[in-house]
Amino acid sequence: MAGTFELFVDDDAQIRFRLVMPGGHVLAVSGQFTDKHAAAAAIEEVRECAGTGLIQDVAPPPQGVLLASPPHLRYAVRRRARRLNSVGAA
Repeated sequence: MAGTFELFVDDDAQIRFRLVMPGGHVLAVSGQFTDKHAAAAAIEEVRECAGTGLIQDVAPPPQGVLLASPPHLRYAVRRRARRLNSVGAA
């Protein structure tokens, strides 16, 4: 079952939306919008983008913590020696 986008008014009297799981857990809360139309347009953008969005980790690694396992093999960079042909192209 899909989550629900809820429009609400925050303490500053601005419109916001939140994405709520079927069990009631809030997954995300938006920034402020001046009206419901702007918030609804942002929800449409989230709907278009989120389903195919990739995860990009931009958080720094924790200080002094070593990773217990190597990165997933699917994403590992594979390097190998390459022979050059007579014109220097691989």
